[in-house]
Amino acid sequence: MRRKETANQRGARDIDSDVTLQHIVDGVEDELLVIDSKYRIRFANSAAQGRLQKGDESLVGRLCYEVFYDRDKPCSEPLWDCPLKEVLQSGSMTTVIHPVRVLGTDKYFKITAYPLRDSYGNPKAMVELRRDVTTERELETQVLRRQHQLLALSRVSAALSGLWDLDAILRVALDNMLDIMNGTIGGILLLDEETQMLSYRVHQGLSTRYVEEMHMSLGEGIAGRVAQSGKSTLLEDISADPRVAHPDLVTTEGLKAFISVPLRAKDKTLGVINIASRMPRSFTTDDMHLLHSIGDQLGVAIEEAKLYEGLRKGREMYRKLARQVLLTEEEERRRIARELHDETSQTLAALVLNLQVLIEMAETAGTQEPEFKARLKKTQSLAIQISTEVGRLIADLRPSALDTLGLIPAIRQYAETNLTSLGIDVSFEFGGMERSLPPEVELGLFRWAQGAIGNIIQHSQARHATISLKREDDGLVLCISDDGRGFDVSQITGIEESGRGAGLVSMKERLKLLGGDCSVQSQPGRGTTATATVPITWSTANAKDKSTSGR
Repeated sequence: MRRKETANQRGARDIDSDVTLQHIVDGVEDELLVIDSKYRIRFANSAAQGRLQKGDESLVGRLCYEVFYDRDKPCSEPLWDCPLKEVLQSGSMTTVIHPVRVLGTDKYFKITAYPLRDSYGNPKAMVELRRDVTTERELETQVLRRQHQLLALSRVSAALSGLWDLDAILRVALDNMLDIMNGTIGGILLLDEETQMLSYRVHQGLSTRYVEEMHMSLGEGIAGRVAQSGKSTLLEDISADPRVAHPDLVTTEGLKAFISVPLRAKDKTLGVINIASRMPRSFTTDDMHLLHSIGDQLGVAIEEAKLYEGLRKGREMYRKLARQVLLTEEEERRRIARELHDETSQTLAALVLNLQVLIEMAETAGTQEPEFKARLKKTQSLAIQISTEVGRLIADLRPSALDTLGLIPAIRQYAETNLTSLGIDVSFEFGGMERSLPPEVELGLFRWAQGAIGNIIQHSQARHATISLKREDDGLVLCISDDGRGFDVSQITGIEESGRGAGLVSMKERLKLLGGDCSVQSQPGRGTTATATVPITWSTANAKDKSTSGR
């Protein structure tokens, strides 16, 4: 039979339970408190008492907002919401993080609150578990900061990727840096290698006077010192710094916080990045380190842009020289063709006529020297043959049809003269050519066509060829194809010692001078197709009936 528990025994058991519970919660490192609906603390473990209790005064019975935040009324927005109302009204657990200043140091506490219910299940109080998460918060902040810096570097890298124009690179870099730092004032100064002077190349948020007058040599002013030393500088207020180069300009501009970092590539200073604010102490060392990393990346991009600009100028000079060589070559062709026509051709024609007169005189005189007459006729035949060859050379050097009729008739005449005589059938497709072309374009395309037709004559063994010229968008497309034996295009990678490949390279280079390009498609036994593409800015000025319309 179970013995009935006495009141003393129940009291002893309750006391033991209370002591055991107190020992348990005192062993918890986090602060644990019980707060009733009137904001009064009803229970606090030793961790809470150790941090919040002052002197011998107990926390129990005091108002929580007085103890925690030294306030005279419950917490509310805009500071933060007290979780007590939410917990009691919803009956659910909630978690918030509150910043707290402890002994002059900012700390963060994670507060987990859940309801205590009466015997009827109604929330009557709140258990509040407070944990110091300052270390975790600082670590999270550092991780986010590093992530922010990596994203910033990635954004700048992506923005600079594929850019070769120096001004475009600098503008994109400055815009991204100001966007990353939520700034509106900044600029990039580049160092002139000849004068060793720094001056603004791009800027934002700065006055025209400031940009035009703010020039400095190496070692002069803040930016000059940064460029000379290669070390970044962070100033809380540049207007108060005695090293500033033009203090009147800085004061007028109202600049305060200031960061200056060098742009370097391969241990060579290229310039300086300046980011400023009209408020003091607006930047941190992390901002400076981030800009320094961006500056290193930008320095490489600037160096590559300068190299690319040098290559571009070199290519442009080569193009001009090559164009001049071609123009000189064409002028020389014209001169030789004119001299052959005016002198050699005329002389040969006179020789043929004189030989014809001699033959007629010999026949009239009734000479009995058949060998003499045969030699005269043979000499006349050779003279006619030479005259024909000279005429062909004149046409090759400078076809008259190109000057008098235009591109299409010239190509047609050249193809028919050189291909039809070999038994190669030629068909033509010309369309959309109602306007005249610049002379250099007509000449370049005709010479390219000569090269393509020459390859058909020498190598193709074709029976049929097709020549088409048409307008596509803002360009011309000239296509010459044949059904000959073809070849492996991949084997032609350059000009061989035997001279193989010289024709294709010459054709391609000639079109490049016009800003165009060409391609060759061929397979052994399946013919060859050569295509030339040239950009054209169409103009009706100087339009002539001859143009490219042809017949």
